[in-house]
Amino acid sequence: MEGYCVKCKKKQEMKDAKKETMKNGRSAMKGKCPACGTGMYRILGK
Repeated sequence: MEGYCVKCKKKQEMKDAKKETMKNGRSAMKGKCPACGTGMYRILGK
């Protein structure tokens, strides 16, 4: 799963990506940036 890293300022492939459900019921992917280790989050469609 690809996401945007705010620290690197570019799209990266997420490391250890896991699917989560947010409070409002929508799905999201949560992982880490392979380059800097910063947490990454990507909201998925319905």
